[in-house]
Parts: sequence; structure tokens; C-alpha cells
Amino acid sequence: MSQIPEHVVVVGAGLGGLRTVEALRTRGHVGRITLVGAEVHAPYDRPPLSKQILSGTWEPAKATFRDEEALAALDVTMVFGKRAVGLDGTTVALEDGTSITGDAVVLATGVTARTLPGQPAGVVTLRTLDDAIALRGAFDSLSSLLIVGAGFIGAEVAWAAHSKGVRVTVLEALPVPVERALGRQVGALAGRLFTEAGIDLRCDTRITRFVDERTVELSDGSTLAADLVLVGIGSLPDVGWLDGAGLDTTDGVACDADGRVRGASGVWAVGDIAAWWDESRGRFHRNEHWTTTVDQTQVVAAGILGEEPPAPAVPYVWSDQFGMKIQTFGRTDLADEIAQLHGTGLAGGPVKGTVVGYFAAGVLVGAVGFGAPAKLVRYRAMIADGASRETVLAQSDASAAVGG
Repeated sequence: MSQIPEHVVVVGAGLGGLRTVEALRTRGHVGRITLVGAEVHAPYDRPPLSKQILSGTWEPAKATFRDEEALAALDVTMVFGKRAVGLDGTTVALEDGTSITGDAVVLATGVTARTLPGQPAGVVTLRTLDDAIALRGAFDSLSSLLIVGAGFIGAEVAWAAHSKGVRVTVLEALPVPVERALGRQVGALAGRLFTEAGIDLRCDTRITRFVDERTVELSDGSTLAADLVLVGIGSLPDVGWLDGAGLDTTDGVACDADGRVRGASGVWAVGDIAAWWDESRGRFHRNEHWTTTVDQTQVVAAGILGEEPPAPAVPYVWSDQFGMKIQTFGRTDLADEIAQLHGTGLAGGPVKGTVVGYFAAGVLVGAVGFGAPAKLVRYRAMIADGASRETVLAQSDASAAVGG
């Protein structure tokens, strides 16, 4: 685009949409901005849904980023409670038959909860504020909860329910939780958190079918029932509304490394829906994490306004579960070797306090810490600098790698 757009339409009123609006205003954009959201709620933060809100330490209103008065201070036109159903150039069609045309459009509709084939309506997922409120209310009358999926959402819900005295069983199809992100050995550490807390974790366990909304049949022919079943097996990018737009939506919306949507002019994408080109992986990649979304909004705002984008940030992910914070820096999936840097978790010692480094060709590409934020944080700069294995180990409490 050769000119700075006067009217920017942002589709999706979650973290990515709101932070894009804020970044545009902070960078001096004085033109019109329209923020479109499918939900009636003002933009809210999603991580607390499975943490503070579900545990009852926060009331739902505390998760709101900005109420309508604060949004108005951004001089943004709010169109909430209307789902986008189509995109033609820079014109966004809404479900009520109206449309909004901008000089630039930012796609930030995020993801929807993934479901299983034949999943009954009474089986729940956790994605929205309304989901969290309903699930928190259900805890008071539950004696048992069955969770399908031992990822971060499954773990956070399991811990919240267990803390309220609910008997929890968690089914995981892979040999260990979060194996794709952390690898087999470190995933086993995450699995220990379940079992050491007294939660029934069953890995390598697959569901054949739902017998009814409270009962599942497992691959060995046995059945398992609970008062409530929750499916937490990840998410799918919300791209169905873009079917007629002629975009590459194979796994999210394909974008260049600065968030410009391929095959479109004047269109960007941020957050969970966006598959940005990742040079380190040599492919388009979606990174469904809070801090990545925030970083992307700064890049996109700069691009819309014709400014230089900020330097790339080291990816960061966190999860609050089992009384500790699990944190990840970098790109752990690129590693061909791991090393225990602090603690003794990989040797059978306590999980808490363990920090693991992830290396690719002898260079630090990621690090994971279990309840060890002070020790972990030093490795963020090392990841950005591409520190060698020798340099990293010299800053650690370890001297030998554990194969991974």
C-alpha cells in the first residue's frame, strides 16, 4: 500500500484485535477504526478463563481489557455481537446482511475449540467467557469430571476442579502430555504433575466413541463415565468465514513474515488465526500464544502505517497449574537435543525447580522452566543471541546433557 489507510477495520475483538487498535493509536493513527466482534462482551483476556476465573479467585469482569467507556477513549467504532461471514477485498460482510469497507483490514478472529467426531451437545469445551462461567458454576454440583486432552487447558481445568474436591480423570492419546511442544522426556515431567497431585492421568488412551454425553468408550472396549465430560484437544483457526475470499487458509491465514496476507491487498492477520512465514522453520506457522499475538500486533500496526517493524521477539508461553508457573521461551520444537540446566526433575527429582534447555545443532533454541522463573529468565537473551551449548551450560547447574 502506497498510502496510509484512513479507515482500518479490525475483525475479531479479542486480544489480537484490541491490541492492534491500541498499537495503531499509540503510533499516531488518527483515522477511523472499526472493531468487529462476534461476542457481545467487551474484549477480554482468555488465559484467566482456565485459571483465575475457573478457580473463583477472579470475577469475570476482572478479565475485561477495556470496558466500553475505555474503548470509546480509543475513538473506535464498536460492532459487537455480529459475526463476520465474508471478505471481499477490504469489505467485511456481517451476519445481519450489512457490510463494512475499510482501506485496510486486520483479521484477528482467532480459533474455535476442536471437537471430536460424534461429540454430544452436553459435552463441554472451554474457549469463551461464557464457557468458563458455566463450567465454574458446574463445579459446585460435580463429584467427577472426565477431561479429554492433557494439554495446558486440560491441565489447568484439572487442577482447578481437583482443588475444589472434584474427582478428575484425564485421557491423553499421546504417551505423555504436551509431547509435541516439550518432547517425550519433558512431557513426562508435565505428566508427573497430574499424578503427584492425585489426578488419574491415562496416557496412550484413545476414545472410540461417545456412548452418551457422560460416557465414553475406550479403544480397549471398556467404558468410562463422569458427571461431566470436557474436551480440551486444541483448537482450529476460525477461517470458515473466509471460504470465498480466495486466500490460503490451509492452516490459518497464510501471511508473509510481517503479517501481510498472501493473495490480498491491504489485508493483514494477527494472532491464532495467522500463519506467518517462519524462516527458521521454512514454512508458514501459527503460534497460538498470548505474547506472540501482542508482538504481532505491533508489527502489523507498523506495516499499516508504513513504519519499520520492531525487532522479532523471543516467543514466550506460560501456564499456571498445580501451584506453579510453567514457562517456555523460544522454539522448543526445533530441538534435536535437550539438557537439564537446573533442578533434578529429569533424574527423578522434584519437578518444581527444573529448567531444561533445548538445542538445535548445538545452539540454544528454547528453554522450559517448572516453577523456576528466576532461573529461567536468564536464557531468554541467550536464545535471542543463539548461544552455544557450552555457553549455556556454563551458566547452568548442569554439566551433562540428557538425550532427547
